[in-house]
This record gives sequence, C-alpha cells and structure tokens, in this order.
Amino acid sequence: MPWVRLIFLSFLPLMIFQGFKQFAEGLGLTRQAMYLSVGANLLNALLCYMFVFGNLGAPQMGMIGAAWATLISRVLMAILMATYVLRAARLRPYREAAASGLGLHGPTLRRLLGLGSPIGVQMMFEMGAFSFSAVMIGWLGTTSLAAHQIAINVASATYMAASGIAAAATIRVGNMRGLGDAEGARQAGFTAYGLTFLFMGAMGLILILAREFIPYFYNNDAAVVAQAATLLLIAALFQISDGLQVVGLGALRGLEDVKIPSVVALLAYWAVALPLGYCLGFKLNMGAVGIWIGLLTGLTLVAGLLLWRFRRLSVVPMPAAVAVH
Repeated sequence: MPWVRLIFLSFLPLMIFQGFKQFAEGLGLTRQAMYLSVGANLLNALLCYMFVFGNLGAPQMGMIGAAWATLISRVLMAILMATYVLRAARLRPYREAAASGLGLHGPTLRRLLGLGSPIGVQMMFEMGAFSFSAVMIGWLGTTSLAAHQIAINVASATYMAASGIAAAATIRVGNMRGLGDAEGARQAGFTAYGLTFLFMGAMGLILILAREFIPYFYNNDAAVVAQAATLLLIAALFQISDGLQVVGLGALRGLEDVKIPSVVALLAYWAVALPLGYCLGFKLNMGAVGIWIGLLTGLTLVAGLLLWRFRRLSVVPMPAAVAVH
C-alpha cells in the first residue's frame, strides 16, 4: 500500500532527528528540538490541508497526501536538527571529541546496547499492556471502547507533561552523577518527583471536576459520555501514579539503572494489572471499570517500587553497584 510505504520511509528521517535530538538533550539543550517539533507539526497540518483536500493550488491526493505531508515534515525536522548539532558554536567541543572517535567502538557499542535494550523492553511491556487492555475493552462492545478511547486520550495528554519532566530528570540526574555529585543527583530526582506530584495532582483534580463535561468534546452519545465520565474518575486517581512511575523511570535511567525497572514493568503490568483487570472486568462483571482498576493497580505498584529503588540507589554516597549497571 503506497500510504504504508511512505510512512515507513518517513521513519528514517525521524530516527535521524531522534538521534541528534537525544544528543542535544543529553547536554541540556531541549528547546531547539521542541521548537522544531512544534514547527513540524504545524507544517504537517498545513501540508495535509493542501495535499489531502487540494487546497492552495496543491493536487487533491486524499489519504496519500497525508503520508507525503508526514514524510516532508520529518525530513525537514531531521535536516534542521542535524544542522543545529553540526553547526552550533556551543557544540563545537563535543563535535571535535566525537570526530576523534568516529567508528564503532566495541565496548561503547555494548554499553549503549546494554542501556538501550532494557529501556526498549520496558516501554514494550508498558505500551503492550495498555494496548491489550484496549483489546479486552473491545470485547465489551463499541460503547465501552469509545469511552475507553476518550479517557485514555485525555490521560495521555497529561502524561506528556510528566514524560517531559522524566526526560529532564534523566538529564539532570545523569549529569550530576557524571560530575560525581551524588547529592545533586538525588536532589534532582526528588525535585522531579515533587514537581510531578504537584502537577499530576492538579490534573487529577481537574479531571474529577470536569469529568462530566470533557467527553462531550469527543462524543455526544449519552451512553458513551456516561461511561467515559466514570473512566475519567479512575484516570484522575491514577494521574499521580502514572506521573510518578514515568519520573521514576527517568531518574533511574540517569543512574543507568535500566534492567530492574524492565522486570518491574513486566511483573506489574502483565502479572498483576492485566490479570486483575480481566478478573474484575469479566469474572466480576465490572466491565471497562474493572479493567481500568487493574491498570490503576499496576501503575501504582510500579510507581511505588521505582520510588523505593531510587531512594535506595541514590543514597549518598551512591553504592558502587550503580556505577557498573
């Protein structure tokens, strides 16, 4: 299918963008990638308006036009991000250091894979659990699935802010640890925890107060709105757990602790959350509410275990085991 081929092709510039973006963000330079991401999304919307519907003199291409818009936007993102990293004066020392060590260095490659692979596995376990929960809710019918999509979309929006704080925690904890400032690393991690607790707590309160109103932005069906409002109440309860677990992951990544969190994700989501959700949803006839209670339980378990682990590993002075993860 042409649409799939174009979208697949667009992943190459997206990966290039991500590589340069992660390099810059590791040095604390986060605004450039943000500006490019926002600009690329606006460009994508404009190009979709042009190519999908044939506006502003562009040919009407339908769905294929959306794929071309995505490809063009991602190519531009990659070019501009690469240009910034390769040309910015403030990054010259890092470019010179990188140029002196070009090539695949075995120990460095193994270290990168050793850090990156468990992170990818952890993300697979988490996203897979949420995806399978949607499959289970789909077994309940279209009304429940529509309500689930509304609630998870709203919860995902607030999660993005916590995810950004988690990325900042990774950078600051990692930088402080690299400088040998164990107290600074611990302080950075717990500051991120505190900021996330306050923000997600506020978001949870907003969801509680506006849960009857928010679903109408998505759907006017009374049954869907009523069920979505109930799920948003549960989403409000797991705002803090969801935020703290992602910040815990970020802080622990700054300590290069990535293997145990992936095991925690596997057990909490696949051995606790999904089985519990299935039992509550289908055996006890609680429906989508039961499945969401299972997710709430899993998120809370992950958040608690990761907080405990960060508290233990960030004790001053840091245990030697942390440095060899």
